Amino acid sequence: QVQVVESGGGLVQAGGSLRLSCTSSGLTLNHYAMGWFRQAPGKEREGVSCMSWTGSSTNYADSVKGRFTISRDNAKNTVYLQMNSLKPEDTAMYYCAAGSRCSSDVLSRNFGYWGQGTQVTVSS
Repeated sequence: QVQVVESGGGLVQAGGSLRLSCTSSGLTLNHYAMGWFRQAPGKEREGVSCMSWTGSSTNYADSVKGRFTISRDNAKNTVYLQMNSLKPEDTAMYYCAAGSRCSSDVLSRNFGYWGQGTQVTVSS
């Protein structure tokens, strides 16, 4: 059974940092493009960042460029999202996903394996 599992969410003050982690049982994540997505209450899910399966290409939403960094550790079968300079508008459920392609606009339709999400709350 394939599972994608996120961790690392929590409550942080504005200006703070969090690092989200994503791992999987059943998937070798370096065989996939990996993405991070988020959904705030009452809003549509949006793509935050993705990385190609080779790791050579990364893309970010304009709202997080310069603040968030996606990376992967193949030895640990883990993908990370380092989030710095957090803002209250970053508050959302964050999802990790594995898929076929990391597009420039971080489209969710390219991703077929999804985790259950980890909550990030940024207080002002």
